[in-house]
Amino acid sequence: MKSLLVKIFVVLLINIAGSKIMAQQRSSSKAPKYTHTKTGYLMVLREGDDVIGELEKLAKAEKVPFASFTGIGFAGEVTFGFYDFNAKKFNPKTFNKVEMGSLTGSIAWNEKGPSLHIHGVATDDQFNAYGGHILSLHVGTGSMEVYITTNDNKLERKIEQPLNANVLQLEHQH
Repeated sequence: MKSLLVKIFVVLLINIAGSKIMAQQRSSSKAPKYTHTKTGYLMVLREGDDVIGELEKLAKAEKVPFASFTGIGFAGEVTFGFYDFNAKKFNPKTFNKVEMGSLTGSIAWNEKGPSLHIHGVATDDQFNAYGGHILSLHVGTGSMEVYITTNDNKLERKIEQPLNANVLQLEHQH
């Protein structure tokens, strides 16, 4: 009987500890993903976060008129695109479990909302480097830090022909 009570007690302790760990994980996923700085924002993203989606959310929530950003960190998955000027589209290539040695881009606006333009360089565990225009990016094990510098002048992007490219517009700027 004592042995059974000890087993039940151990199982209860394991369940309580597991529940606390799950609660901590849930609360950390609801933790703020960015904070305001003197020059803009610092964003710290965690495993599984969609970097582009989080930057778009920040731009909307904070009504960022225009910003540039840089970042570093681990990517669970990054898809680069090389623009085919004849086909007028990106040819994608995806890499998994890489480190973003460099991430740089800008936030502007178009008729649909925030418009991001992002480039980067990723390295694998053999120190091979891959880079170019980023089509999608998700954080891997660890974290990714993104430093966003805001600007008061709102800038827009518009599709320009003949390339069918989304180009940053400087009109109406001083």
